[in-house]
Amino acid sequence: MAVRLNHTIVAASDAKGSARFLAEVMGLPAPVPFGPFVTVQTDGDTTLDFMTRPGEITSQHYAFLVDEDDFDAIFGRIKERGLTYWSDPHHQDEGRINTHDGGRGVYFDDPDGHALEIITRPYGSGA
Repeated sequence: MAVRLNHTIVAASDAKGSARFLAEVMGLPAPVPFGPFVTVQTDGDTTLDFMTRPGEITSQHYAFLVDEDDFDAIFGRIKERGLTYWSDPHHQDEGRINTHDGGRGVYFDDPDGHALEIITRPYGSGA
């Protein structure tokens, strides 16, 4: 039996705005409302279901595996928007990307402070 992530709920102060941000930066289809959620479809069957929550939002981490061409396109949109980015999850190495396992990776934040990451090679894959 294969076990795959189907969806996860992302807490947001503004579900529509946060979902739109993710879709635009990642080059994904426009978000779609579904019940109390605003969903963003990634490649395959996985969706991120944004839900507006009152009060403080606890930061979470969401990492996306992309190919080299998509990395270039997404990273270009990050820079076009003037978003701050880092090579590390602790936000210490600003303005740089990493090259772990022979790939490329970068971290940036969404409007609620969720740490988003794009990588071209899974960590631990060697190279």
